[in-house]
Amino acid sequence: MRPRVLLLSLALAAVALSGCKRPPPAHAADASQARAVSVVRVQSQVIEGSLTATGDLLPREQAAVLPEVAGYRVQRVLADVGDWVKKGQVLVQLDPALLEGQLAQAQAQYQQAVDQANRVKGLDNSGVLSAEQIEQRRIQVRVAAAQLRDLQTRRRMMQVTSPVSGLVLQKNVQPGDLSALGGTPYFLLARDGEIELQAQLSEADLAKVHPGSAVMVTLPDGSVVNGAVRLVSPQIDAQTKLGYVRVRLPVRSDVRSGGFARAVFVGAASTAPSVPDTAISYDADGASVMVVEPNDRIHRVLVETGPRGGGWVQLIKGPPVGTPIVRAAGGLLLDGDLIRPVEEAAPAAQPAPSPGARR
Repeated sequence: MRPRVLLLSLALAAVALSGCKRPPPAHAADASQARAVSVVRVQSQVIEGSLTATGDLLPREQAAVLPEVAGYRVQRVLADVGDWVKKGQVLVQLDPALLEGQLAQAQAQYQQAVDQANRVKGLDNSGVLSAEQIEQRRIQVRVAAAQLRDLQTRRRMMQVTSPVSGLVLQKNVQPGDLSALGGTPYFLLARDGEIELQAQLSEADLAKVHPGSAVMVTLPDGSVVNGAVRLVSPQIDAQTKLGYVRVRLPVRSDVRSGGFARAVFVGAASTAPSVPDTAISYDADGASVMVVEPNDRIHRVLVETGPRGGGWVQLIKGPPVGTPIVRAAGGLLLDGDLIRPVEEAAPAAQPAPSPGARR
């Protein structure tokens, strides 16, 4: 009997010992199974080249070609849209037929006045003619000469010339048109073919750009050209609170007046709460980041993003500087997940692209 009693006692002891081992708390089990996730903090970051703006492509200087005489028919048009013309080049020939007759008559009148004046030459104080008569003939010479010069000047104006060298942007004349003063210009030219971007900026952004600053301009066809700030507006529009910047561009056939372009001001820098661009995810609700709560659970927070550059995105609205967030937001993490945060140093912002990096 004693062996049975001994075995029973050992069994009861084993049961009692097993009852003393309690399962670990649920939160301790969750923590041990939580994924290790890289975490960075929202920080105030200077983003180079993040300032962008849009605007119109306009001639730097626009020249109008107009006739200087009225009432004459256009005989020939010698230029068209897209032509390069030189200063002084004849663009329109007016019909001089009417003027030729007037000019011939004026030349005859002038010669007659000269002949009459020559007949009284040396007769001053001779008593043959009065001093008044002699002076009258000399005056007639001067009047006839003035009329002749006026018509000769008009004759030269029959050729309408270009006031500058440049590119013909617009043409508004046809053979047979009647010349008029103060009407629609025959041609509009871009002086030296120079087209610039006029971009609108807020007062705060205007302070970030300066003459000579490098600009990368994206044209309507998607190509990128390198420019430089030529002029910063000295005043702000009272209604829109915007000013303008004039960006000098290279003379190219694809830089067309009247187009729309986008500018990235490479040298401009702005400071604001920022996060790595990998920390932002996008869905139907918009942009968001995963904020790490004190209990190591993550919480999705919607944000409003601003300028970006060098691998960073500024937050116009979002968590404040110092808030820990998931560095690489992705589909494997869900709102409320428990993680094991591994805090890392924030990545350095990449330098802004050089103006020659893209062509």
